[in-house]
Amino acid sequence: MPNSAKSTKTILIVEDSPTQAVHLQSALSHKGLEVLCAVNGRVGIRLAQEVHPDLIILDVQMPEVNGYEVARTLKASTDTSDIPIIMFTRQDTPEAVQLGLQIGAVDYIPKDAFAHAVLLETIRQMGLFEDDD
Repeated sequence: MPNSAKSTKTILIVEDSPTQAVHLQSALSHKGLEVLCAVNGRVGIRLAQEVHPDLIILDVQMPEVNGYEVARTLKASTDTSDIPIIMFTRQDTPEAVQLGLQIGAVDYIPKDAFAHAVLLETIRQMGLFEDDD
């Protein structure tokens, strides 16, 4: 069930690094977003199917089920194919970016010194929160 009727937007972070997940969760919670975290791709798929978040932030490099496989699975299902996915990863080769976008990600943000600022601005531009600054 889509969350469009809810005023608070929900974001699912699928990230196997606890440090990265907590940092993202904190930054997004401060913007008034409800944030759920999945510790791996398998849990991410299950949560996406159960909660139907407004956005998924997806790491690529994860054990068992990587981000590409998660995106393929979610985009192949009519229940979750409409959920926007932003790939947020250290994999920054042109081939990796192209693959992520071909699979259906709306954006592909390499993790670097500016990545969190770029991610927050992308989410703001998607209309999931308004900057109160």
